[in-house]
Amino acid sequence: MLTRLGALLALVLTAGLLAAPATAADRDARAADGRLDLAVPRGYADATVTATVRLLDADGAPQPEQQVDLQRFDGSDWQPVATLTTGPDGTVELPVTLRRTPERNRFRALHTTADGRLSDRRDVAVLRRNTVLKGFVQKKVRDGRPVTLRISWATGSGVAVPGAVRVERGVRSGWTTVRRLRTDRDGKARWTTTPRSDVRYRLVGEASSWHTGDTSPVLRVDNLPPGTPVNLPAGAPDPRRDLPDQARAVGKGANASAVRIPDATWRSMVGTSWREGCPVGRPGLRLVRTNYWDFEGYRRRGELVVNAAIAGKTVGVMRALYAADIPIRHMYRVDRFGYSDRLRGADDYASMAADNTSAFNCRDVVGAPGRTSPHSYGRSIDINPWENPYRSNDGWTPNTWWVGKSHPRVAWRSSEHPVVRIFAAHGFRWTYGTFDAHHFDGRPVARTTRRPLACGGGVCH
Repeated sequence: MLTRLGALLALVLTAGLLAAPATAADRDARAADGRLDLAVPRGYADATVTATVRLLDADGAPQPEQQVDLQRFDGSDWQPVATLTTGPDGTVELPVTLRRTPERNRFRALHTTADGRLSDRRDVAVLRRNTVLKGFVQKKVRDGRPVTLRISWATGSGVAVPGAVRVERGVRSGWTTVRRLRTDRDGKARWTTTPRSDVRYRLVGEASSWHTGDTSPVLRVDNLPPGTPVNLPAGAPDPRRDLPDQARAVGKGANASAVRIPDATWRSMVGTSWREGCPVGRPGLRLVRTNYWDFEGYRRRGELVVNAAIAGKTVGVMRALYAADIPIRHMYRVDRFGYSDRLRGADDYASMAADNTSAFNCRDVVGAPGRTSPHSYGRSIDINPWENPYRSNDGWTPNTWWVGKSHPRVAWRSSEHPVVRIFAAHGFRWTYGTFDAHHFDGRPVARTTRRPLACGGGVCH
């Protein structure tokens, strides 16, 4: 067996398929042939430098009139550059252009002697060019409209840089990558996006073997509301409770619709805004989804739970309010605010303090424990309660500043106000007038008066 392996190894060596280790005699023989040196200076990519080859004999004397082959690696194999002839001093020079790809900056010189071959190799690391990355974008845009971010990347001397660029957006914790791009051979790239709020962008160009990276100046886009922001009077207090902005509007216009109560919504309502013994159950309720204008002029998407009997009226009201550019601060379902032992239902005190528009809530009358609120039937809607306070048995709530004050868009103290007229046109009553300005009922009421209706000495809110 060992004999056969030895014979096979000898065959491979003879065929030149496997190079045998050099022996001491081989090394002495090559040293006796002389010496070949290759020098290629560093430089910038795309720049031309001078490669110098020097050929010496075994005694260190120059070898003139000798042929030397200069080769360059192309990424997969060695390719000839030129066959050169040494001068009287044993040297020869040739200009070569450095490439941007590292493996293409490998050079070697070869010289064949009577006894073998001399060679020398150089891997040239290029100097990195400094770069400047710039971005250009529209500074102001109406919400929902696109903007195009234009990118330009070049070296300090104006050479275009094709390369990888990250688009980053400013967030509270710093910056987050939102897009990865590549500039083209002209150093250009474009990205179109639709910002939904004021936003900051910056561009980060990634370094390569031949150029440095760079970070652009910060680009700011001011997102302008498509609607008209509310201009509140001087001194008007903000709601006591903060709520996050609701999701952006979906579709065109109000895009209002009424559906049966989804499972997830019902699970959230049970034990909060609905409980066993309420005068209306799940089959008699509907979830109304609608777009609305918020106080800053942006389009939002809100929800109301109402009695199925007034679902159509509610959809009509929401469409009309949207068309009339009537702002609503928030429109979350009231179960968001949790259960109130005081009201035996969802916490309407918290909802009013947040200026939240709401409807169905199986609870007691605010300020009249033990009395069932009209909201328990799902036929009543409270809109912008902060600006339109309610006088309960305990006094005005959720604030007293707005009592007696009106506003052409968000606070009404007369049946001639556009909001009251819109509700009336769709079959709702402004039941208690200024004593509960934010409350509307979607059913006839036997008695209308400017004084509070009897409800334990107050209004049946």
